[in-house]
Amino acid sequence: MNAREIHDQIKEKFPEAILEFNDTVQQPYLKIAPQPFYNVCQFLRDDADLDFDYLMCLSGVDYGDLLGTVYHFYSMKHTHKIILKVEVPRENPAIPSICDLWRTADWHEREVYDLFGIVFLNHPDLRRLLLPEDWEGYPLRKDYVTPEFFKGIPVLHSEMKSETNEQK
Repeated sequence: MNAREIHDQIKEKFPEAILEFNDTVQQPYLKIAPQPFYNVCQFLRDDADLDFDYLMCLSGVDYGDLLGTVYHFYSMKHTHKIILKVEVPRENPAIPSICDLWRTADWHEREVYDLFGIVFLNHPDLRRLLLPEDWEGYPLRKDYVTPEFFKGIPVLHSEMKSETNEQK
């Protein structure tokens, strides 16, 4: 099944869900509205013609005015793939968790939460994965400013700090 056929199946079942479809790029994608996202994912997994049984990757993205996640799905049985994108506002970024549909999403969602601050609704254990619980901010956001110290310990070595200032 190609990307257009996958799009058509989703569009038929969830006409309001698709905000954008692009199959002119090397890796075709669908932009999905946040509200119906979980139901679309469940359909991708459970529909026999689609049978997306493998979440290959889940990544966070800072688009500047919006934050988002990008999901790469693959069907082992049918050997087709599709990418879904979900965008949310910076002020209150929340997306439904899909870790009950694909267990591998668990740590991916925690990583995106930790580094971008996107909240995954109904995640069973949403907490920081890489940084300490009391770390302030989200380091992969474009507006993030690295603190000079964390609990009295310099975050940037003086050499790195000089190189960073020279690059500005």
